[in-house]
Amino acid sequence: MTNTLKTWIYLIILAALMMTVGQALGGRQGLLLGFILALVVNFFSYFYSDKLVLSMYHAALIEGVDPYGLQDTVIKLSKRFSIPKPNVYIIPSETPNAFATGRGPGYASIAATEGILRLLNPEELEGVLAHELSHVRHKDTLIMAIAATLGTVIMFIANSFRWLAVLGDTRERNGRSNAVAGLFLAFLAPIAASLIQLSISRSREFEADQAAAGVTQNPQALASALWKIHNYSQAMPMPATHSTAHMFIINPLLSGGINNLFSTHPPVQERIRKLIGRTL
Repeated sequence: MTNTLKTWIYLIILAALMMTVGQALGGRQGLLLGFILALVVNFFSYFYSDKLVLSMYHAALIEGVDPYGLQDTVIKLSKRFSIPKPNVYIIPSETPNAFATGRGPGYASIAATEGILRLLNPEELEGVLAHELSHVRHKDTLIMAIAATLGTVIMFIANSFRWLAVLGDTRERNGRSNAVAGLFLAFLAPIAASLIQLSISRSREFEADQAAAGVTQNPQALASALWKIHNYSQAMPMPATHSTAHMFIINPLLSGGINNLFSTHPPVQERIRKLIGRTL
């Protein structure tokens, strides 16, 4: 399934979800309101979801002084990928990580944390940036950003129903059933949001790894970067949201155990093995 088709499917799901909730809460008027809100949210998701994600992590656009030479590296790699240079942002976090976002080439941004700039050497950082530029080149970034918006909306609706159920008039005939339904929805919502992110496909990470290794001609550097970021993230997980975790090069949330069942990333050792033929 192409990313373009997935994008339309997610936008339709988002519209259907909001219209269903609107009808459930306000009948025909609620359905109409849900339709109007769906149009607004879909417009926002398509054109501005990247801005939302960047603002969530307080990312700052690099302007002027660039002590880590990120701009030069991104310019060099963008030429190799034959795409316009994305905007480059810094995230004020000590946990090393990075992600790309935007509608595609010409409308993309790359964000790297302060921690990754201090942790990785220039060759490793180049591998990470090449990985993210591969996502831009193949237009993975739009579907990732829309999936993040959809996951956020699902969680908001679930929390709203939960509080409506808890604070609602339990004396009504269907009060108890509403409370149960609200709590049930709140329980299922995180699973639904995770499944939406999983549908983006873990294979995208493998493909971006291979593309980065091909462009830099240095798979060892990217493998080393993945291992360093993974280990640091396990010791100090980044305060990221579940709805945006799939966007990062390494899952910023603590993984292991049952969390791996819903991880949007392949196991890091498997990624490393595909890069260099062995584990680290």
